[in-house]
Amino acid sequence: MILHLSQCLSAADLEAIKAMTKDIPFHDGQSTAGRAAIQVKQNQQADRVEVAGTLKLVEQRLLVNDLFVQSTYPQQFVRMLLSRYQTGMHYGTHVDEALINNQRTDISFTLFLSDQTQYQGGELVLEDSSGERSWKLDAGDLLLYPSTYLHRVNEVTEGERLVIVGWVTSRVRDPKQREILFDTELSLREEFNLRGKTQQYDRLSRIRNNLLRQWLDR
Repeated sequence: MILHLSQCLSAADLEAIKAMTKDIPFHDGQSTAGRAAIQVKQNQQADRVEVAGTLKLVEQRLLVNDLFVQSTYPQQFVRMLLSRYQTGMHYGTHVDEALINNQRTDISFTLFLSDQTQYQGGELVLEDSSGERSWKLDAGDLLLYPSTYLHRVNEVTEGERLVIVGWVTSRVRDPKQREILFDTELSLREEFNLRGKTQQYDRLSRIRNNLLRQWLDR
């Protein structure tokens, strides 16, 4: 499941992040790439210690974002990075490492900090059996996708692309199961909002909770 979550960060959050990250140094992004990805990665990243406050703010906002929680069932954030793409930078086709910090990566996300009008190019492109889809979102928006996907970031031809990328270990490791649970949760809410606690609501609730009992890691 690929999911676009709108406005995970408010305008005030974006201004706070801009202030917190002003004048921080960026380093070669290859320092965190795997042995294959290092050959195609051309971007810059901030030292995580220097942007710890920013990353903590993002984690807090995501953990209270209902759609994020219902779609990921987060057990933990494996890692988050503040990445910058300036003119001429890109990240070629790769798949994210299955283990980062010895923790399983189930879900990847890109949180856009630069408005899409501030740079040209720089689309996030995901590949699956149906072909390719490209994404370029507004500042504060987030794209979630399974870490199993091949993906790339097209070359930035003008301006600067600033994003936070991250990885989540889910309590439901199978992406198809997460999608079923997410759809069931949305159906539950729609039924309750339209008709209240009906027999249909109770049946859907029973299905969802019993699937959770089967599929949750712990």
